[in-house]
Amino acid sequence: MNFNQVSFVDSVFSLRQLPEPLYPEIAFAGRSNVGKSSLINKLINRKNLVKTSSKPGKTRSLNFFEVKEQFYLVDLPGYGFAQVNKQMRSEWEGLISGYLLERETLACVVVIIDLRHALKNTDREMIDWLQYHTIPCLPVYTKADKLSKNKQAKQAAALDAALHIAPADRLLFSAKSGLGCEALRNRLATFEATTGEVEETLPL
Repeated sequence: MNFNQVSFVDSVFSLRQLPEPLYPEIAFAGRSNVGKSSLINKLINRKNLVKTSSKPGKTRSLNFFEVKEQFYLVDLPGYGFAQVNKQMRSEWEGLISGYLLERETLACVVVIIDLRHALKNTDREMIDWLQYHTIPCLPVYTKADKLSKNKQAKQAAALDAALHIAPADRLLFSAKSGLGCEALRNRLATFEATTGEVEETLPL
């Protein structure tokens, strides 16, 4: 998979706007302001193809990027940000859950979690929900550069225990140092599109 040839496709605000399902899709999910855009930019060797912002909740659409004729990368709106009105929250829930449940070409959801903190309930709910619906997911513990190696290991072990996963089931990542970037590229290249229909609403 050539992550050096990536182009923006579209910002999708409703399921009717989804691009034609030509390729397997890798979606990126995480709490608002967790560093999702920075991770994707590092992954694709670009500084600002995916716009970053210090204002939580700014991303309100599904943003599609094409890895040249191989994959779509899909930047999902951040979850867990309470300071939005009920109507907007409902619209986000419908858009995100509808996409995750109905998109047959969805191959994996990368769930980005801040390594510095204990597991948040919203992160646990997201991963539990994905596992319940048998949607492949890959937890990535980001902002590893903010911690010493000993602290990284301690925090990662605590998150592993909280999620009931093994170290091989997740990755450590730093958008600043590049830690875990090549490992993430290699991991994503192994995913193939999955199919199936499920129902219910995503608890954001």
